[in-house]
Amino acid sequence: MINVVLGALGIFVASFAVVFGLDLNKHKGNLEQETSWATTGIAGLIINFMDTLGIGSFAPLTATLRGFKQVEDKVLPGTLNVSCTIPVVLEAFLFISAVEVEIITLICMLGAAVVGAVIGAGIVSKLPEKTIQMVMGIALVATAFLMLAGQLNWIEGLGTGTALGLSGTKLILAIVGNFILGALMTAGIGLYAPCMALVYVLGMSPAVAFPIMMGSCAFLMPAASMKFVREGAYNRKASLGITIGGIIGVIIAVRFFSSLSLDLLTWLVIVVVSYTAITLLKSAFKPKSVDTIVSE
Repeated sequence: MINVVLGALGIFVASFAVVFGLDLNKHKGNLEQETSWATTGIAGLIINFMDTLGIGSFAPLTATLRGFKQVEDKVLPGTLNVSCTIPVVLEAFLFISAVEVEIITLICMLGAAVVGAVIGAGIVSKLPEKTIQMVMGIALVATAFLMLAGQLNWIEGLGTGTALGLSGTKLILAIVGNFILGALMTAGIGLYAPCMALVYVLGMSPAVAFPIMMGSCAFLMPAASMKFVREGAYNRKASLGITIGGIIGVIIAVRFFSSLSLDLLTWLVIVVVSYTAITLLKSAFKPKSVDTIVSE
């Protein structure tokens, strides 16, 4: 069944790669002159290294591209999606293959995220953005505290989960939870940290979050990115530079990840969840800025 999941993902990314490659070839003579191969390539490497460890890529990539004036704002959303698609799919391939997770749990949670993004978009789009940010921020703070309490033995009996899959009520909660997280992606709330929190709360191993969260995003991104490519609403040079650098960054990060003990991995998850909680609460309490793009 794992091969079926990877096969489906391979078809999705191959379709995207063909569309992306044909478009690049068609416009190879007039790529954006203001964009630097070196800047975008290095940014792709560093940011996708962090993304592979669960930090997320859209927010730091937005800051980098804007800070170095590499991309016009009007094509920034398309550039973010197109440039990160292949690195994120590579992350999913590597983690689904390397990290043991019960197949029914994996398929159900991946499917729930995709359905949530498609069906839930209409519901989430009607909710106040700041309310969503505040609720998610508070929930992640609470989860980070519980994880910290478990690591430091503040609460007797509270420790890191070790389950590789779920069944019964917990599986239903996981499906509903990832459906909601998939829907929240359409509101700009990244799936990575909340998925880590969900996995922890349900008693699964922190490592299991990585194939689930990356697989969820990997199934969502190719279709959205193909639309941006077909409409020409992206920076071609930046997207290719970030993709190439990103592939290298992902490979390096996966090697680093494989050397982490479960204890160190739990601390990494605490840092990622805490960081995301702070950014969400910060956004919730500050006046809304123009053209703000929140992480994936």
